[in-house]
Amino acid sequence: MSLEPHRIPELAFSKLHKRLRRQVGEAIADFSMIEAGDKIMVCLSGGKDSYTLLDLLMQLQAKAPVRFELVAVHLDQKQPGYSPEILPNHLRALGVPFAIIEQDTYSVVKRVVPEGKTMCGLCSRLRRGALYTHASLHGVTKIALGHHRDDIVETMFLNLFHHAKLSAMPPKLKSDDGQHIVIRPLAYCAEDDIAEYAAIKQFPVMPCNLCGSQDALQRQAIKAMLADWERTNPGRIENTFRALTQVYPSHLADRELYDFAGLGQRGTAVDAQTWLAGDLPESTLTPSARRAAKVPDGLDILEA
Repeated sequence: MSLEPHRIPELAFSKLHKRLRRQVGEAIADFSMIEAGDKIMVCLSGGKDSYTLLDLLMQLQAKAPVRFELVAVHLDQKQPGYSPEILPNHLRALGVPFAIIEQDTYSVVKRVVPEGKTMCGLCSRLRRGALYTHASLHGVTKIALGHHRDDIVETMFLNLFHHAKLSAMPPKLKSDDGQHIVIRPLAYCAEDDIAEYAAIKQFPVMPCNLCGSQDALQRQAIKAMLADWERTNPGRIENTFRALTQVYPSHLADRELYDFAGLGQRGTAVDAQTWLAGDLPESTLTPSARRAAKVPDGLDILEA
């Protein structure tokens, strides 16, 4: 299925094209994503984002200051209605080396996940495993994914609201097993720009019929929330993304990330159990604390 043809004035398209290409180039440079001699596996889902990623990387490859190799890889998950010729035909027309991995993750997910439950988590893990295995077997040095700025912001809010942690998708990361480097060259690109670019280029987009149709997904709720914010407060998504690039550990509350205990400490630290018990050894108290003798609120007995 192709996106609906979309036409904008030539000058507007030129600006869009240059903006996306510049943003990809900046992300690659800022996070040292690509080195000379890299073999980069561009993971194609058949969606607008990964098509745009491949298109822009091929353009940059032609003028890049270093030589690197691109290979497109797609995982055929054996979903109903999947057309096996759409993506290979597109890649042959581009003249880019490619590989199609066949793995029936669809049946696994349908068998394991209860009806009505979100399938994305398991599907993602199975897909990642297949792609990592392929990368290991074929000398791939970097794995490029099509996640963009909005994906990164959405993930941050998902983790914040549902997992009580501040984390998102980094533009560059090492896999948990330490064997792979994953890069996200579209990290600076807005989803609306990508959607418009993909529509103009008429990429043969293939919808995901496994989990993408589950409207109750929490990500869809976050996406709707951000879209509403952007309508009423333009620029909020961009500002949120920029906040991820300017983190001040001393102004948060992660005791493993920042040494709050050692900050201004002049004596022996007192553990939480002792505080709660209200039985502080005299040696840990300052002179004013000793004078305060048995003040009920333990938080008041140490000097600031």
